[in-house]
Amino acid sequence: MAITAAMVKELRDSTGAGMMDAKKALTEADGDMDAAVDWLRTKGLAKAAKKSGRTAAEGLVGVAVDGGKGVAIELNSETDFVAKNEEFQKLVGNIAQAALGVGDIEALKASDMGGKPVETAVTDAIAKIGENMTLRRMESLEGGSVVTYVHNAATAGMGKIGVLVAFNGDDEGFARQVAMHVAAADPRPQALDADALDPSVIEKERQVQIEIARESGKPENVIEKMIEGRMKKFLAEITLLNQAFVVNPDLTVAQAAKEAGVEITGFVRLEVGEGIEKEQEDFAAEVAKVAQG
Repeated sequence: MAITAAMVKELRDSTGAGMMDAKKALTEADGDMDAAVDWLRTKGLAKAAKKSGRTAAEGLVGVAVDGGKGVAIELNSETDFVAKNEEFQKLVGNIAQAALGVGDIEALKASDMGGKPVETAVTDAIAKIGENMTLRRMESLEGGSVVTYVHNAATAGMGKIGVLVAFNGDDEGFARQVAMHVAAADPRPQALDADALDPSVIEKERQVQIEIARESGKPENVIEKMIEGRMKKFLAEITLLNQAFVVNPDLTVAQAAKEAGVEITGFVRLEVGEGIEKEQEDFAAEVAKVAQG
């Protein structure tokens, strides 16, 4: 029986299984949906799917470099305890290495890793370790050279914050200092420079500052000069090259790079769990709920 995309989607929606697992289950069951569900259950994949609704906001960011290409991936787990698990860490490292050969997260999920798709390897780990896991993000960066920095490292090449910095020049040590800056800077850099920043971000901030200035009752010609200065400060705060360098705050990152004979051409920063709304558990309420049956 021909296995259609609609059948695969139906099975995925009902079980939460990965695309490749759903397709294989339907193939093994000759298109019989109930038999395919049973096949997934026997492989432990349906069990893993039951955990898919639980929030996975912990985990690790893994980084890897090959020549002038660097990658950073985020694999989430439900608890920080699992992130310290040697098997979980090995999975993160293997996925980061696999990411070097692909261009985006979907290609990564489908890529081969030890004879099976990465997505399947994650699902297998869910069933074995017993926590929901999500391969959430992948970022890549290319340049003359790429260095990495990991903050709060769990082991080599992975931790809570992973940074890639692309550069031209010979001073790798300076480039790594810039990577440390990217990890530590507050506010976090949003782009390399003003040209790399999303124009909508600049325009939104400009409009906000115009409204703030108008609220002060100042005339339009004064407001224009105020906005010019405020936008310059805004761009200096959120663009990497214009930020005060954490190693030497008397210099901007661009000025420090020039002194080091290095050109910073790009960066990536991933932090575990950023943007995920974590569930706030009320332990007392949970106990009361259990007590009431």
